[in-house]
Amino acid sequence: MPHPEAEVRATVDRYVTLRAAIEAGERTWTDLAELFTDDATYIDPAWGRVEGIDAIRAFLDESMRGLEDWRFPIRTVAVEGDDVITVWTQVLPGRRDDGRAYQQTGVSLLHYAGDGRFDREEDLLNMAHVLEDLEASGWRPGPGFTPPPANPAR
Repeated sequence: MPHPEAEVRATVDRYVTLRAAIEAGERTWTDLAELFTDDATYIDPAWGRVEGIDAIRAFLDESMRGLEDWRFPIRTVAVEGDDVITVWTQVLPGRRDDGRAYQQTGVSLLHYAGDGRFDREEDLLNMAHVLEDLEASGWRPGPGFTPPPANPAR
């Protein structure tokens, strides 16, 4: 049985507000871990499956280091029971010759577990488009960048 809608939506609002604060440079990506259960699973298209809050915290730090000039604004949120879908845009720095941004659409599937926390997030993103835009833009990672593992846990 799903949790009460108001409870789920309040947590989703905290998630969206925190993501906006991260975009504004007022919070860090590791702060997002406060919204996950101790046994949560996070699945990233490049980094693979990350299990447990400590591993998620380390993943959020490592995977976002050196990407300080990227943006990930949330565009849409949908809630159905304990399931949450966010649609966001990954925006790389720079512009194409025609003025358009280097950007891709991403989707996050979250599951609400109660007590103001999620126990799962899976991010979906077309990595072929990301790699094409990285090459076309000439973007180079910032200090401390850590590439994804060669053979992530799937």
